[in-house]
Amino acid sequence: MTLKRIIAAALAAAAFAASPAAADEVVIATTGGLMRNTLEKLMYRPFAKATGTEIVPFDIEVPDQWARAEGMVRTKRVEFDIVTATGPDLVSRAEMLMDIPCGELAHVKEYALPGACQPKGVARTTGGMVLTYNKTAFGGRTPKNWADFWNVKDFPGPRGLPDTGDRDWWVPTVALIADGVPKDKLFPLDLDRAYRKLDEIRPQIAVWWKTGNQVQQIMRDGEVVMTMSYSGRSLATIKDGAPFAMAWDGALRDTGYFAILKGAPNPKGALKFIDYFYQTSASHPDFMRAVGYATSSSKGLAGLPEDEQKLFATYPANYAGLVDPDFKWIGDNRERLRARWTAWLTK
Repeated sequence: MTLKRIIAAALAAAAFAASPAAADEVVIATTGGLMRNTLEKLMYRPFAKATGTEIVPFDIEVPDQWARAEGMVRTKRVEFDIVTATGPDLVSRAEMLMDIPCGELAHVKEYALPGACQPKGVARTTGGMVLTYNKTAFGGRTPKNWADFWNVKDFPGPRGLPDTGDRDWWVPTVALIADGVPKDKLFPLDLDRAYRKLDEIRPQIAVWWKTGNQVQQIMRDGEVVMTMSYSGRSLATIKDGAPFAMAWDGALRDTGYFAILKGAPNPKGALKFIDYFYQTSASHPDFMRAVGYATSSSKGLAGLPEDEQKLFATYPANYAGLVDPDFKWIGDNRERLRARWTAWLTK
């Protein structure tokens, strides 16, 4: 282990104890496991070789990352350069994040899909909270959308929905889609209407799943005939041989962003890495296959055979069916959304 990695590991054991990172390294806070390992192999090491700037990964779950980052910003001892952000984070935590000069990132401009570069973050991976169904369960009939999820007459059987992540807006949103609200008219969410619709399907929900591993397991075990799922988890289950497929119409766009903390030790290096991520689009097909999520590089998606492209959120036909959330409204109504969800689920 290099000295820099020893220092990075020490950060995890002693909050804020280390000195700011040197200019020849960029500290990236992201989840560990497969995502970290794949980024390290395909992005971090090649970037270090090409630029001389080492990437120091800091393994941390997103809620813990933000708790740590808030302390760093408050005490002006910022040790992370790049953090992992969701769409709502780019709004609700905007004051903590550096502005992204999208027009100055040459490879982002050249390869990124429209909307990938936001004022406070650049898209890393995109999937969807997608309807995933058992192809053998309905006698040849195929669910197409969330209205079919609610249609227990033609598509009988136990369902799954999440009680994790952003379920406080995910689930009401798909309820409104099922009730006939057009995708471009969803926000602001009519929560009274959404929860009336949720009352209809609640008796059919066999599993309120808590983790990505659990949603894969309930599909493998046949506990549900259809469920909302992370598209990457659905894809992994399908590749494992489970008889499931994804219906992308009305899937909720779920993008993870690279964002840079204000006061980051090496903001120039951080921007250079983000642009490099798009520059190395030739590595994106292998990255996408490994992690199960698409990048927002048009060149990266084109590197896959078309039958494989169709399994990812950024395939044009799938992308056109995604719901584009109003993260400003979601961020402004976070407490209300959570309170309503908790009250409904526990009543």
